[in-house]
Amino acid sequence: MINVEHMAPILEALPDPVFILSRSGKYVAVFGGRDKRYYHDGTGLIGQYISALIKPEKANWFLEQIDRALASRNLLVEEYELSNHDVKGLSDHGPKEPIWFEGRIQALDFMVDGEEVVLWVASNISERHNLEVQLRELSDTDQLTGLFNRRKLEHDLTLHYESFTRYGVPTSILIFDLDNLKKINDTKGHHAGDEMILAVADTCRSTLRKTDTACRFGGDEFVLALPNTEREQALQFARRLHEQLREELSRFSVESTLATASIGIATMHLEDHSYEDTLKRADRALYKAKGMGKNRIVFA
Repeated sequence: MINVEHMAPILEALPDPVFILSRSGKYVAVFGGRDKRYYHDGTGLIGQYISALIKPEKANWFLEQIDRALASRNLLVEEYELSNHDVKGLSDHGPKEPIWFEGRIQALDFMVDGEEVVLWVASNISERHNLEVQLRELSDTDQLTGLFNRRKLEHDLTLHYESFTRYGVPTSILIFDLDNLKKINDTKGHHAGDEMILAVADTCRSTLRKTDTACRFGGDEFVLALPNTEREQALQFARRLHEQLREELSRFSVESTLATASIGIATMHLEDHSYEDTLKRADRALYKAKGMGKNRIVFA
């Protein structure tokens, strides 16, 4: 049977660090953290306050979690990141990647110096987090081009439609495909088709903003989601993209068969019941562009 005197060495042997924190963010006690791969000695934290060590935004987040745990009296489990940018007094020359933790926070049934306290267990989950990010990227990415796939597009368009209906934030959708791809494949071989698709992907990456989504929708068809973009802005972007695609694809042209792109555009309307309505209008505009002789832009 374990005696009370055995508890201290047991707590000290814990691989993950365990903190007792007061409501005001004071480090009352620190135990464990013996896995030297991830943790440094934390005993120097005792008596200090989170707000004195961590920059305000992150410190406020920690204090909010302490308040939540004390109010609910239930176990809270939260994932969070910490980097050198979050800690006061550190230079910006530390590790570029943040460290990810899983925090388990539980209110305790006693007080210290007149303050309520919580138990906070911090586990380094950086390896797991990075693996999850990689798996998520694989599930959202087209294998040939590295662009997003239809699954990711549908997720993003759902969010953009909600932003449009709730806050009036406009989103435009471009659909385009490659003109005369089959004839070029028949002449140059299917490897030429893959090279054309890769060239399109590179053009998209160099043209789009970070907030935009570029998706290979299937075969040689691509869809671009442009949040916070009105009709005229979408047209200007489409003209610029069309010209860049014309220049990039020209090297694949064969005699009288030109490698070009046709583009259809639509912007979300109040009449749209979902993002699918906008997408269908852009698709109809694309087919109209193809029917009018290809190598052109049509706005729905």
